[in-house]
Amino acid sequence: MGQSLVKNYLHIVFSTKYRQKLIHAPYEKELHAYIGGVCNELECTVLIVGGYTDHIHILCMLSKKIALMNLVQKVKANSSKWYKTKDKRLEDFFWQDGYGAFSVNPKGVDVVYRYIQNQHAHHEKTEFQTEYRAILKKHKVEYDEKYVWD
Repeated sequence: MGQSLVKNYLHIVFSTKYRQKLIHAPYEKELHAYIGGVCNELECTVLIVGGYTDHIHILCMLSKKIALMNLVQKVKANSSKWYKTKDKRLEDFFWQDGYGAFSVNPKGVDVVYRYIQNQHAHHEKTEFQTEYRAILKKHKVEYDEKYVWD
């Protein structure tokens, strides 16, 4: 086969360190756009970036040219560095060490897109830890509770 053809939709989720609620207006939309820009620069086409005060969701297509762990590392490093420059109160901003990444069936992209788009309404009722456990369960990911949150 002479050509590499790839289309991998991913739903990536990660939290602020210690789930600190540090993502707010007026910088929230800018942060989402910045993260989307980093993904796009790495040829990982972004469909949507969203989240809430303590976490981020990214729906993108993973490029055939980059490993998932490298994408997440670059997104987190670049966005953390950038976000710290927005306000003196954000100088101690960090992302958690880990992340979740889940494949998305092309038929389910619209559902995940709307889910990310409605994060603020969703989190009026549900905290991040409950949401993340539900995502892990949906994708049948086995995990040890003590390592997920530290």
